[in-house]
Formats: sequence, structure tokens, C-alpha cells
Amino acid sequence: MNLRKVPFMPVERIKPTDFTRTPATPAAKPDFGSATIPKERYTSAEYMRLEWERMWTKVWLLGCRMDDIPNPGDYHVTSIGKEEIILVRQKDMSVRGFFNVCLHRGNRIMVGEGNATSFKCQYHFWEYGLDGAFENIPDLETFPQGAPPCKGLREVKCDTWNSFVWFSMNPEAEPLLDYLAPLPEHLEPYHFERMVKVADMTVEWDCNWKTSVDAFNESYHVQGIHPELLYFIEDKDVQIDCYGRHNRYLVPFSTISHRVEETTEIPHLIKHAMKEAGMNPADFDGRVTEVRKALQAFKRKHGPAMGLDYSDLNDDQLTDDYHYNIFPNLTLNTHADDLMLFRQRPHPSDPNKMFFDVFIFKLLKKDEPRPKKPRHEQFKHGEKSLGLVLDQDAYNLPGVQAGMNSDSFDGLWIGDQELRIRHFHHVLESYVGS
Repeated sequence: MNLRKVPFMPVERIKPTDFTRTPATPAAKPDFGSATIPKERYTSAEYMRLEWERMWTKVWLLGCRMDDIPNPGDYHVTSIGKEEIILVRQKDMSVRGFFNVCLHRGNRIMVGEGNATSFKCQYHFWEYGLDGAFENIPDLETFPQGAPPCKGLREVKCDTWNSFVWFSMNPEAEPLLDYLAPLPEHLEPYHFERMVKVADMTVEWDCNWKTSVDAFNESYHVQGIHPELLYFIEDKDVQIDCYGRHNRYLVPFSTISHRVEETTEIPHLIKHAMKEAGMNPADFDGRVTEVRKALQAFKRKHGPAMGLDYSDLNDDQLTDDYHYNIFPNLTLNTHADDLMLFRQRPHPSDPNKMFFDVFIFKLLKKDEPRPKKPRHEQFKHGEKSLGLVLDQDAYNLPGVQAGMNSDSFDGLWIGDQELRIRHFHHVLESYVGS
């Protein structure tokens, strides 16, 4: 490669007058101090218990996609910690959620997903309607106390937004849109409902769920474990914004990091992005650092002919990663043509383990056949590849968790590039305490 040094220049971004709907103006920088974040939040069984009592059972959580349960009677069972929740489409097309627990002897009732006219426990055939109400209790006359007074399955709050189904185990939970604010304004322009799911995986990782959240809440680590990405993204000059519970950073893609020398040859990852958009790299006559804006202009001009509607997105969104954390456990790598959604779930009993869900959604081009719904795959770390970048993260995280359990380590020493981690812990403290 022909390399030459260039002075560092901040990545050119859209100006406030350029954007359409998704806010792009930087938010005011909060001051969360510089104190060490205690390691016990990642290693302590007692802190894990407090998280469950004070946070997981109080917040809104992602359950499934609306098109996972498109028809009346379609159900999907999701789990969080020790609980399982049945999400079911009602006859009037609304969605309701119930704890997946039979009121007789506590048996799990449903598994996975499917279609049902009722929910029947296979232990003693206690049966519940799609609305959760008792439909049949065999030999009810042999119960001198009668049927349980609750009338049926215990319900959880349930709502939908942006093609996803959400639930909360907190009967007093605020409305979903209030909880998500201000992100509906940020994310609705992407029209997730137009995207189709192309991957659905769950991996058991040997780390705390927050260890995983942290890994995707900062780009400081790119120079360490993702060196090949330095020829595709700017990893330091990123915009970090904190909003109430949630946060984001805006990462320029299809460019090169200021950490590397500029090259006259377009790196292969940038070439791939150009080809995916229908742009021939051989036709580009300019500096590598000029590709990003040229690619944005190309997609703006040629996208409609390919059936790709970018009209609600600003130019930077056509190339960049608008990367969001929805508290507590959702990571959204949001792009014009796809969404990589990560869900971090706690292990039921071990603070040193977690479940990492990967959902990938794709915006289809005109005449592109709709793929079959992907089969859900579940495996342990190392049994199957998640792709180079995620494999690099997955390989690193057990070592992070092991180190945090060392007597020599007191806690996280956080810098400005990791502001999102400080913000996350600020919100966590508001639920769990410090």
C-alpha cells in the first residue's frame, strides 16, 4: 500500500440545518465525575440480587418482533433471569403477556413459539385461554378451596413500538413511549418495520451482562482488538450523547481512523460498502477520506431506483453507525440498510455468566426475495463463529470478567471516550443504588 501521513482533521458531519428527523445536534455533556466504578457490580451475587429486585422487574424490556407473532394465537416465549414470559397475539390483534407459570404446581406451560387456541399445562392439563383466563381445571370439585382466586395466568404489561413487542413485570411501569423517550424520535425514521430478520442467535458468554454492554458502549477498544476496523471507521472523533436513561454515539463509517496513515488504495472494507450500494470503486477519483461523502451522495441519488427509501434519513445516516443503548440491555447498531440488535440478558443465578442475543435485520432492495425466517440458534461461546468482529469481542470478555474477580482489581478506571459507560452506571444507580 502506498501510505502517506496526513494531519488529523475532524470527520465532516451534517450541520443542524441538514438533518430531517433524527436529531444530530450534540447533546450537552453531563458530568458524572471520575470515580472508580466498583467491580462488585459485575461480580457480586448480592448486587445481582439487588439488580433483579430493583431494576429488571421495574423496567421495560424487549420481548420479540411483531412479525414473530403475526396472527391470532401466535405466541413467543422469552426469558429474563429466572422468569419466562409468554407474548401472545389476541383475536383482536392486540398483544398481551403472561408469566409462563401454571397456577397449579408451577410448571412451565409453553415452549419456544407457535400457534395455539389455548395454553394447556402438560402436567395435569390445567388450561388457560389466550387471554390468560382459566378455561378448564380437571376435577375442580376435588379442590375444597376452589380455583385460585387470581382467575388465570398472571399478566405483565405489554406494548409495541417500531415493529417490536415490549413487556414490563412492573404493574406500575410508565407508558412505553415515555420510558423510551427521546429515542422514538431518533429511531422511527429508520422504519424497522420495513426490515426483515436474517439472523437470530443466542450465545452463552462467561461474563456479566454489563461486561458485554460496556464492550459495545465505547469505541476506545477498536485500536486494541479490532485493528482492521481502523481502515473503515473513525474510532476517536465520535459524537457521544446522553439522554435520560439512554445514550448513543455517532461513528463515521466508510472512512479511515486518524490513527492510521492515509492510503491511495481504498481499503477492502470501504470497497465492500461501495459495492453493496452499487458504486464501483474503480470509478472513484479522490482521496480515501472523501469516499464517505461521495458514497452518501451516491446512495441518495440511486437508492430510490433500487427500492430503498432513505427520505427520512440525513446524509450521514446513509453511511454511519448511529449506535444506541436502550437501558438496560439493548445495543442497536443502526444503519440505513440494516440493524444489528444485541440483547444482553443476565444468567438466572451466576453473575459471571450471561446470554448474548444477536438479531440482524436487513432492508430489502426492490425485487429482492424475502428470506425465510431464520431458525433460532443457541450455543456456547466458541462453538460457532459470530463473525470476525463479534468473535474478537467474545474472545476478550471472559478475560475481562476473570480479571475483575482478582483481588488486585478495585474497579473500572473510566476515561472520556467511555462516557457512555459512566452514563449507564449513573442510570443503573438510580434503580439499584450506589
